[in-house]
Amino acid sequence: MQEGIHPEYGPVVFYDRSADKYFLTKSTLVSKTNSLPTIDWEDGNTYPLVNVEVSSYSHPFYTGKNVVLDTAGQVQKFNARYGRK
Repeated sequence: MQEGIHPEYGPVVFYDRSADKYFLTKSTLVSKTNSLPTIDWEDGNTYPLVNVEVSSYSHPFYTGKNVVLDTAGQVQKFNARYGRK
């Protein structure tokens, strides 16, 4: 890697608010540690904390809880409303 062009990369704890789960991973958000809250992790170290709404713990693609839309019913409503036969 070329020196001086890459952002700082280090451990950060993410909190998925919708699933109420915490996970430790590496991120370039470690460079914003002055503006982020911190959390004491299970290993005894303190890490920056980033709140997220959706992660792999709560996203339907990863959880297998996909929502199937009634597209046929929507098409029928459209055709009925606008006079298509």
